[in-house]
Amino acid sequence: MKKFTLLIAAVLMSAVMYGQFHIGPQIGYTSSNLTTKGVDIQSSLNNNFVIGIFARIGNKVYLQPELNYLTQGNTFKFSHATIQQKVDLKAIQVPLSLGLQLLNLKVVKLHIFGGATANFIVNKNVSPAEGLNLTGDYLTADNFKNVNYQYQFGAGLDILMLTLDVKYYGGISDFTDGSLTYSGGTISSSKSNIFMVTLGWRIL
Repeated sequence: MKKFTLLIAAVLMSAVMYGQFHIGPQIGYTSSNLTTKGVDIQSSLNNNFVIGIFARIGNKVYLQPELNYLTQGNTFKFSHATIQQKVDLKAIQVPLSLGLQLLNLKVVKLHIFGGATANFIVNKNVSPAEGLNLTGDYLTADNFKNVNYQYQFGAGLDILMLTLDVKYYGGISDFTDGSLTYSGGTISSSKSNIFMVTLGWRIL
């Protein structure tokens, strides 16, 4: 993460020197879902918030790094028994997007973007298994990786100094460690997916 931070800092300094630079805070709404393969588990969406800061480098074609704090997770319901567990993963999210301005009406501008995201998990909260037939092992905080990666794409509007973006994040890497075996089956693959709407304010 240190090398990534230094790279972003160097890009920002270059952008400031050449005048194609904007920065500001953003807040938003997220709906996340942790999906699994290999076992019969039902999961529900987890609605939460995101807060962070973004920078935009360039004009018609631009680069946008962000630094966000958010919670992702959901409630797992194990189909083989009347058992459920709630998972909340608080993360520092570092997206890097390449964007393209499609329409410029002076007051309103339309853009699309895509890129990659790294999630650094700073807090893991996994509730004890609740329900009937509580035998064997179930999910614990140690089963979840400290870093996972996603792809992302979306579109947005710039209205004066405000920017409204709608984004989708899909899982690239698993958020659990390897092939996780527990009472009832084995999780062979696990991904984090997020739908996000953010409102940003370009203060510079």
